[in-house]
Amino acid sequence: MDKSVLQYGLTDEERRTFDETGYLILENVLSEEHVARLTEIVDGIYEDGVSKGHDPTKALFHPNFIPDHPEFLKLVDYEKVLPKVWGILGWNIYLYHCHLIVTPPTGQPKNIDKPFPWHQDSGRVNQEIESSPRPRLSLKVAYFLSDISEPDRGNFYIVPNSHLTDDIDIPTVGQIPGAIPVCVKPGTAVFFDRRLWHAASTNWSEVTRKVLFYGYGYRWIKTKDDMTVQDLWDQCTPIQRQLLGDCVNANGYYTPTDADVPLRVWLREHAPEQSKGAATIDS
Repeated sequence: MDKSVLQYGLTDEERRTFDETGYLILENVLSEEHVARLTEIVDGIYEDGVSKGHDPTKALFHPNFIPDHPEFLKLVDYEKVLPKVWGILGWNIYLYHCHLIVTPPTGQPKNIDKPFPWHQDSGRVNQEIESSPRPRLSLKVAYFLSDISEPDRGNFYIVPNSHLTDDIDIPTVGQIPGAIPVCVKPGTAVFFDRRLWHAASTNWSEVTRKVLFYGYGYRWIKTKDDMTVQDLWDQCTPIQRQLLGDCVNANGYYTPTDADVPLRVWLREHAPEQSKGAATIDS
């Protein structure tokens, strides 16, 4: 990894925004050409799904997509994003979850009275963890390939500042007060804390919504998908291997050595202030 990636490090203002609101929106993270390449690949995956029986009027949820194309692997340690991820979570991280979603127009009349499926990420973690507020543990980066700069395009909705709230009142009719749609242009990356209350919405427009979600968490968190990325390790850089779950042995997820976390080694050399709290423990 070239030292030039440090120019994209998390700024104090970005940290403050993420900590206070639970999310961060960064425009123009992907160029038009990059968006076009990724869109072509995603379209192929969607068409393949339809050919195998997926209902073309329903959203396609496609996990474990990293092995599907080299372009997806390149985003795992994307220079404009990864420095901000480790700026929030630290260096003991990996990609524990990924999925892409294609949401076509529903073709149905708009109905805003039906409540959205509001939730915090991580399922049973939110019932079984013994703390309040719940710990951050992970975040997602959503790369938007479609123009959802207007509502009703299958935008995902969020409740700003709700990431420190363990429970939230969900109305039986209508939406949560203060909830807003995420309206962004193609090429935008949206970072959000797993605890932020959010929900998918119906696509009542004529624009098909296409998004890539990369979920980063601590290395001791079990994968949320049936990841098959191990076959990619031989073609990866050491840092990519870490981000795809490689480890010397099981204990290395809990007490990592330098061999387990090459990202820490790199930071110690190029940005030592970001490698603090990283004493090597061998036993």
